[in-house]
Amino acid sequence: MSAFISFPDDFIWGAATSSYQIEGAWNEDGKGESIWDRYTHTPGNIIDGSTGDVACDHYHRWPQDVAMMKALGLQAYRFSIAWPRILPDGRGRVNPAGLDFYSRLVDGLLEANIKPVVTLYHWDLPQALQDTGGWPERSTAEAFAEYADVVSRRLGDRVKTWITHNEMWCASVLSYELGEHAPGWRDTAAAVRAAHHLLLSHGLAVPILRANSPDSEVGVTLNFEIMEPASASDADRQATRTIDGTYNRWFVSALYGRHYPADIVAHYEPHLPNGWDFVQPGDFDVIAAPIDFLGVNYYTRRIVRDEAAPDNLPQTHFPDLPKCDMHTGVWEPVYWEIYPDGLYQLLNRLHFEYQPGKIYVTENGTSFADGPDGSGHVPDARRRLYLRDHLSACRRAMDNGVPLAGYFAWSLMDNFEWAKGYQQRFGIVWVDYDTQQRTPKESALWYRDAIAHHGFALD
Repeated sequence: MSAFISFPDDFIWGAATSSYQIEGAWNEDGKGESIWDRYTHTPGNIIDGSTGDVACDHYHRWPQDVAMMKALGLQAYRFSIAWPRILPDGRGRVNPAGLDFYSRLVDGLLEANIKPVVTLYHWDLPQALQDTGGWPERSTAEAFAEYADVVSRRLGDRVKTWITHNEMWCASVLSYELGEHAPGWRDTAAAVRAAHHLLLSHGLAVPILRANSPDSEVGVTLNFEIMEPASASDADRQATRTIDGTYNRWFVSALYGRHYPADIVAHYEPHLPNGWDFVQPGDFDVIAAPIDFLGVNYYTRRIVRDEAAPDNLPQTHFPDLPKCDMHTGVWEPVYWEIYPDGLYQLLNRLHFEYQPGKIYVTENGTSFADGPDGSGHVPDARRRLYLRDHLSACRRAMDNGVPLAGYFAWSLMDNFEWAKGYQQRFGIVWVDYDTQQRTPKESALWYRDAIAHHGFALD
């Protein structure tokens, strides 16, 4: 008989999406232009030349999607709000039609007994704010506080779980230094400034959300990777620590009152000709505003090699783990390992080093191109096993005392995968982009049963 992995009755089972990836209606009902609208409409930025103009057409099909969530037994739905749909110019003039859309969605979720979990920022900055400098400018953090106020005044009576930001590393380093996401800059100093102002905007928004949405829980979502040196050489170990610092420690340390890691401050200083002039007295106190939970996004492990080191030791032998279709880099892909134990390690690390009061896994999933088999089914055994094994890692972490309160599969449905366009399919629900037909995959049906039984068998 196989073992049964059980979860507490109050464990939250959900799925996640983001506005630009599913909504479409990019220029309807008064919505302003976002940096992703501009970026995808600029030739050469998206690997398959596509845009999110239509995506999954969720803006028009949300009642159908809520019904689908209910049929799958989802207890919570994490979605993001498109800032330019609310404030087309980034601040000032409010677009009532945008607020009305999200109000209807929230009501529909509540009627279906699904908890709405709202992310305020999942990367679609109003282009008007980018035109005045974007996240490298402090004024954008101030505009975010205004946006948080507008949204929470309208939805705060019904939404009781708020996430300020999703993956600040992506919104800063990937977008302003590495140039792989909108707005596509390659400027290290701008990325560091952007990272600071994203953190600051989070801290500014926390007390606003608490005031406008009493009895709510407020948190933030960060993306993490497990980092391991490719060899035992000093060069590889140091490179691993540096990347771990810029990717993992920078954000979580500031959020939990530890300022920025000293080694990464030293790493960035040569790239900052004007020094740390953008950091003002009191900023770190604002950033470290107490939060109720930490959202954790985890996908893969990174093995770090310092290619510039002339005396590196031979690379350590790592088991050849399965890979998914998703890859780091757009044009020179490095495919993601499937490494469930990394989630176990990460949850333990965050618990024992930072002691968040509560943790949610706010994204976890994988990309495979499995499609319909011709009989109305979408077999995707590899994704089913991915969910099973990562949820098992969650349970093991909980047994160690990790305060994990819920899990959100990424993603509810196939969607526009940023710079990868429509080449990646992360959904537990198949989307035919020509007809917009949704078909739950085998993994979705497995997840439905796991929710119903508060766990699953390790078969």
